[in-house]
Amino acid sequence: MSLKNKLTRMKKHIIREDGTDMPKEQPSVEQQAELPFLDAWKENGSTLYFIDDDFCLVREKRYPIDHQHGNYTFKDFIKAVDAWQGFKGHHPLSSKGLSHEEMFFFDTETTGLGGGVGNTIFLLGHGRVTDKEVIVTQHFLPQPGSEIPLYHSFLSNVDYNTLVTYNGKAFDWPQVKTRHTLIKDHVPKLPAFGHFDLYHGSRRLFKHKLESVKLINVERNILGFNRVDDVPGYLAPMIYFDYIERKDPEGIFKVMTHNELDILSLITLYTHLTSQLLDIHEQATGQERFEVGRWLEYTGNRKIAKERYKGIIKEEEEPNYEAVHQLALHYKREKQEDKAIELWESIHEEASVSIRKAALLELAKLYEHKTKDLQRALKMCAQLLNLMEKTEKTDGKHLNQLRNLNHRMGRIERKITKI
Repeated sequence: MSLKNKLTRMKKHIIREDGTDMPKEQPSVEQQAELPFLDAWKENGSTLYFIDDDFCLVREKRYPIDHQHGNYTFKDFIKAVDAWQGFKGHHPLSSKGLSHEEMFFFDTETTGLGGGVGNTIFLLGHGRVTDKEVIVTQHFLPQPGSEIPLYHSFLSNVDYNTLVTYNGKAFDWPQVKTRHTLIKDHVPKLPAFGHFDLYHGSRRLFKHKLESVKLINVERNILGFNRVDDVPGYLAPMIYFDYIERKDPEGIFKVMTHNELDILSLITLYTHLTSQLLDIHEQATGQERFEVGRWLEYTGNRKIAKERYKGIIKEEEEPNYEAVHQLALHYKREKQEDKAIELWESIHEEASVSIRKAALLELAKLYEHKTKDLQRALKMCAQLLNLMEKTEKTDGKHLNQLRNLNHRMGRIERKITKI
């Protein structure tokens, strides 16, 4: 039966005017018999959720709080949220002011990667961490057109304030909003909440060491979690279409396990990103620490970022010239030119070409305009010109930089002749 026909049969309001939920209708034996393999669904932990004569399936899985998923236990997540409470700045992953039970880890499975009305969400999964356990709940669409009970069960039985996803801001939640629009008069309103997207954090911190920051790659290489006999996410649509045709849920159970692991990994990933951001991860590499510093600086936490750069320079055995350069820029902004010059002068030839070029240009500026050491400024320009001429680039940006450098050198030479 089409969704339109389903809607016309619905009552005008699912929720009474006094705000109380309508009692769920008890399914009859005949209604239950309409779902093939019901015993298999029950063995998998799924129950029927009815709205009038339509239904979806809801599955719940619980894990003890000391369960280890990768390198962390779920108890470590509680510690991570607690650690944010003392954070003095602002950050998109900060859970300051929230309790761990308010964090809502969310993931979906759909019939395709595209957006729009034609793409159907057939599985809504979410996880929540309590003091004693992690509860993963999944809402499954047993047939196209049964979205009213699907979304009603999802929106009516989840107490949350904050959404945590992996690229869900661009995909998962817009899909929910699209489908919800079709049935918005028959289910609770979509909530308004903040959004934590762990995908962008993973890109910032791990793209230098991973070819791809797909969740499964982050799990394996960062979180220390390896899946066994997992169904790849790209197969989920085909498995769902096969289920619609044959009604055998064996493949769907594997998709549910895949979705469940996604949710558990989001909890572990949030824990890991927090430990990096708040500098409580003892095994972070120097490059990871630098990327954290850049992220903190990008989000306006300049003082905290400055201290991170100083820590990297002081504590790392191998010099991190990127951190040196960023700290020098901080000192320049603070008008501590002597400290900035000292740092930029310390950048050796083993540093990357981009860092050496940036340092030489900054030194040329400071020597010309601040210390008035024109000979030193000209020397920095000459070194920079030599470095740029060795570069085989011929793009517009490179040529423009060469023109600007030659202009700077000409100006400095004219100043010297006037002395």
